[in-house]
Amino acid sequence: MAKRSSSLLSLSSLLVPRSGDSLFYLIAVLSLLSLLIHRLSLSSVSAAHFEGFDADDDDDVIESSISDLPIRSHPPPSTTLTSLSDHESHHGPPISAVDSEIQSQPSDSAASKPLQTSFEYWDEDEFEGLPEKTQMPLDVNEITEPATEVEKEEMKPKESVKRGLSYYTIEIICVAFLIMFLINYFTGKKENENIALAWATTFATKNSIFEKNFSLLGVGEGDDSPLLLKEGQNVFKFYASGRRFCQGLLATIELKSRHDLISRLYNMVVPCKDEISFEVYMNDDAMDNVIFALAKKKAAKSMQKEERDLQRFATLVSQPSNRKWVVEELGVVSESKEVAGDLITEAVLEQVFGEKAFEKFGKGFISMHFSDQYPGSHKKILMFKFAIPDISHMTDMTRLVALVPYYIDLIGRYKLSSQARSKTEVARNKLAQEVYRELQYARQEELQRKKADRRKIMEEAEAKLNAEALRKKEAKERARQLKKSMPKVKMTRAH
Repeated sequence: MAKRSSSLLSLSSLLVPRSGDSLFYLIAVLSLLSLLIHRLSLSSVSAAHFEGFDADDDDDVIESSISDLPIRSHPPPSTTLTSLSDHESHHGPPISAVDSEIQSQPSDSAASKPLQTSFEYWDEDEFEGLPEKTQMPLDVNEITEPATEVEKEEMKPKESVKRGLSYYTIEIICVAFLIMFLINYFTGKKENENIALAWATTFATKNSIFEKNFSLLGVGEGDDSPLLLKEGQNVFKFYASGRRFCQGLLATIELKSRHDLISRLYNMVVPCKDEISFEVYMNDDAMDNVIFALAKKKAAKSMQKEERDLQRFATLVSQPSNRKWVVEELGVVSESKEVAGDLITEAVLEQVFGEKAFEKFGKGFISMHFSDQYPGSHKKILMFKFAIPDISHMTDMTRLVALVPYYIDLIGRYKLSSQARSKTEVARNKLAQEVYRELQYARQEELQRKKADRRKIMEEAEAKLNAEALRKKEAKERARQLKKSMPKVKMTRAH
């Protein structure tokens, strides 16, 4: 019914002419009447044989009758009502399109082409007896080929799933590495905290070395103040004060980066040690002219080249022949042999630096450095650096830690001889003169730079002035110079 109503509306739009198109519509109506008469004549011929005719004969008659009709292509389907020039009417295509097709196609070639007329928009009730469009059987190859394509389409998701597993390999590795990194972060962090707490428990609690030698331990003043200050996942600080000859002591515990998975893997290839360094800030009147260092021979040579105070004042000291000395693997850097001999005492050799004691108690020793000319905020300083053993062997470094209070007292009471003092005073006066000359040279360079900047600014200002202003400035400058060159006349008043 919807199709019938649309065809009736299209027919009504056809029969109502617009203004100015009467001649065109008259020609179109005459063409439609001729086509209708021709169609009725064909229907009367086929109706005479309608009853009792064979299907094959009917098909032949219909095909022969239809072959005389003009051939046209399928028009695009339309779902809206438009004017007659855009769509075909209820009974067929537009007359202008039919006339153009009849003129363009010869009559002899029309019979040779296959039937391509579409009856989509034709009313089946009005035109009876027309052949229905039958679909020819498809070839076997045409049937099988789409089936193979469908099978391929069904197989593609499975292949993409298999291929997707290989694509997720990188993501799986990244997630696994992230999980390992997080686990290692928390375990390594806890391990470093346990090592730092084990050291503090061994050497900074009640009846320990630092508790006996310092009156204040930890970062606070109260009894409940923490002993260690955590500055990082592998860096801890310990502070102690309240002892003669020194202002205080600062210990820095630098452990391996166990919380970092990459650093842990790197340490497996390039091993390193957990270290602790002590910095003792001596009072100005408690330390004489002393520059001394002790370390492994290779480290001692590098210290003598890199440390500024050692480079200027100290040299490597050879082993004396008339007394005991440190083990051969250690090197001594000192300002004089007298200082080296006075600081390496018999007690130190027996406890740590002797041949027998060093094999057992000196494994964790790294270096010592005493200086009254240290280039830093504190000029007079004592520095110690030791390796920290495992938690179960923390007491192995007891004798190394005992060196700290021992040398505080030794350096605080130590006084140079007059001959050694005169040599050290000459070297320090020479250094003071060099420093003064460097300061003077730097001050002169600063003044020259300021003058050059001022001159540059004036030149830029003059370049910006116009010719008139420049002429006035030059005239003023000449007047000033002329006035300056004139002799001075003293005016006196006559009585």
